Amino acid sequence: MTTAHRITAPEELEQAFAIREKVFVEGQNVPRELEHDAHDQAGATHYLAQATDGTPCGAARWRRTEGGVKLERFAVLEEYRNQLVGSAILKAVLRDVQTMHPEATVYLNAQLRAVPFYERHGFEKVGEQFTEADIQHYKMEWRNPAAAGL
Repeated sequence: MTTAHRITAPEELEQAFAIREKVFVEGQNVPRELEHDAHDQAGATHYLAQATDGTPCGAARWRRTEGGVKLERFAVLEEYRNQLVGSAILKAVLRDVQTMHPEATVYLNAQLRAVPFYERHGFEKVGEQFTEADIQHYKMEWRNPAAAGL
C-alpha cells in the first residue's frame, strides 16, 4: 500500500525534488527555473509518497497565499501512475490543510489531463482554461471534502 506523509528530513526533500525533476523537467519539458522556485526552500510544506517497498514515487507541496491555500507540484513517477499514489498524496495534503487552515479556500492549477482526477476528489473548475509552462491548466477549488474520502 502506498503511503504519503509530510516531509521532515532533508533527504526526503531531495527525494521529492528528484521526483519533480523527472516528472516535470524531463517528462514535460518544464524549464528548471520554473519548476524550482523560492517557495521550495521557504513557505511551502512538502510531501513524499512511498510505494509498499519504501521506494519514493510521488511528491507534492502546499503553501499559504493571498487567495487561501494553494496545492502545487503534484508529481507521480510514470511507473507508479494509476496505482492510487496521487490519491494517497492528495489525501495526506488535504488532511493537514483542513486541520491547519479549516476556513481557507483550497485551490490548485490542474493540468488538463489531471482535471478528472481532481474532480473525483471534490475539486471544481473555476474560470477559463489557461496556459502555464506551455501546458494547459484550469484553476480548481476544493468544494466537496466528502469526495476526498478523508
